[in-house]
Amino acid sequence: MDKSKQQIHNDEVEPEFTNWQDVLTLFGHSCQQEQLDFLLSMLLTYDEREALLARMNILHELIKGEHSQRQISQMLGVGVATITRGSSELKKLQPEQKQQLQAMLQAAADKA
Repeated sequence: MDKSKQQIHNDEVEPEFTNWQDVLTLFGHSCQQEQLDFLLSMLLTYDEREALLARMNILHELIKGEHSQRQISQMLGVGVATITRGSSELKKLQPEQKQQLQAMLQAAADKA
């Protein structure tokens, strides 16, 4: 462990990873699908992986705009409040960010 990241104060030690960028760095080093599958299987429970899949579908359906939030809720078996949270997050995006997300989700859907 890098001692520069470690602060010892009254026998307390800070964790090695302290921000979202550390997570992104770890994922960036796991560029092969097998590595990423292994890593996410170790980091996330089955329920967390299912929630992530649901979130991907929520965002994809909201961006496509073909169904109401209630229809998406019924299709995916999640609460309307969950769909609303996804919609709120999309509203925060700049148009180019939304287009980038749409392209990434569509590319993943095309490969499925």
